[in-house]
Amino acid sequence: MVGWAIAVHGGAGVDPNLPTERQEEAKQLLTRCLNLGISALRSSASAIDVVELVVRELESDPIFNSGRGSALTEKGTVEMEASIMDGNGRRCGAVSGLTTVKNPVSLARLVMDKSPHSYLAFSGAEDFAEQMGVEREENNYFITEDNVGMLKVAKEANSIVFDYRIPISGYESCGAGVESPIRMNGLPISVYAPETVGCVVVDSQGNCAAATSTGGLMNKRTGRIGDSPLIGAGTYACNVCGVSCTGEGEAIIRGTLAREVAAVMEYKGLRLQEAVDYVINERLDDGKAGLIAVSNTGEVAYGFNCVGMFRGCATEDGFMEVGIWE
Repeated sequence: MVGWAIAVHGGAGVDPNLPTERQEEAKQLLTRCLNLGISALRSSASAIDVVELVVRELESDPIFNSGRGSALTEKGTVEMEASIMDGNGRRCGAVSGLTTVKNPVSLARLVMDKSPHSYLAFSGAEDFAEQMGVEREENNYFITEDNVGMLKVAKEANSIVFDYRIPISGYESCGAGVESPIRMNGLPISVYAPETVGCVVVDSQGNCAAATSTGGLMNKRTGRIGDSPLIGAGTYACNVCGVSCTGEGEAIIRGTLAREVAAVMEYKGLRLQEAVDYVINERLDDGKAGLIAVSNTGEVAYGFNCVGMFRGCATEDGFMEVGIWE
């Protein structure tokens, strides 16, 4: 028996000028989700059940970029993705390209539990959702007025960054001919909203689990797949730890960030926070990202190399923290 621990995130990279009321709304949602998970853990729920429960709650609130409130594609539509992993046996499920599924993380759980596969995408994932009878909505349900406005800014900005990860003082009034100072895969990137959501849990049996869900990049190409549904990149759980990542998806994919945390714990013998710090500092190259993690001994940790990360964590011994900035 170990002490349980839980962590949640609502995305790495926060506008330093984010209005106070928006900060408070975000922290209230994170607190509500933490308390939901804590209540389930006190009732002896398993780690895999708790991460699904918490991420469903995050997907159902439009504050962050997942489920309702997802970022919009270049065509003004929503394409959502999610993954979930049970460290007990390293079972996993993932989905991409969802346009109607109300809670993508639960469809990912069904891929894990009810299919012979680990990953389903686009029409195949939608067909599976229909077979499984999951709750579905028209695409308009997921689209918010805020995101319609942000997409408009993205299109007008062209290659100018409107980026929540890094302050862009000096670029606000630049003309369209000025190149973005932020690059992804070596190319200037356009506007996007990085507020992916995730949850990691270790239960009282020492079992770890992780889940991540997102609408992806604002103004992304249709068909783009990020790190969130990729096991080992955005999500990973094993008998050592559980990890959920957020931020610049392409950098997280290149660094196999979530798996790296487990790897340096296994092969270097690092403790959880040491492993998180090592991976954030050594595996992101020029990328900007953050992650949350738990270990099989009841530790909880987080790290990020950008301007803030919406996060919260709690442990069985009574520790609880909700924050945004360093």
